[in-house]
Amino acid sequence: MPGVKVKLISQNGTSKTYVLIFAPGDEILSSLNEFAEKYDVKNARFTAIGDATSAKVGWYDKSRKMFKVIPISEPAEVTSLVGDIAVYNDKPAVHAHINLATSDGVVHGGHFLEGFIFPTLEVMLTTEETPLYKKLYEEAGASVIDPSL
Repeated sequence: MPGVKVKLISQNGTSKTYVLIFAPGDEILSSLNEFAEKYDVKNARFTAIGDATSAKVGWYDKSRKMFKVIPISEPAEVTSLVGDIAVYNDKPAVHAHINLATSDGVVHGGHFLEGFIFPTLEVMLTTEETPLYKKLYEEAGASVIDPSL
């Protein structure tokens, strides 16, 4: 979370809403995971907009139980980044999907794997007190939120 600035902007009961402002060069996913660990997040949702210098999105191939990685190797607008944070293997786990618009107007989207910021990313993140837990959904080879846990 090297250049990320964090501010608590609202608290309503046990819900807290933060704004996270990313700096040039910050990696999004690792910074969100660091935030979740530092602030002991066990249940959150977030949205974001901004700009990236490069990114990797994934399309999940259910038959192979793995992602086809789609690299975005040019600057792009983050037109939408949405996701959640829940607990998996006793640690916060970020799950996010992203849409990125490149200079030709093409929008690339999918499961968010990696992205570097320039000049900024603006994240609105709301935490809840009640933990959400993930478990491995073996048929798909992926971890998913299980409300019964």
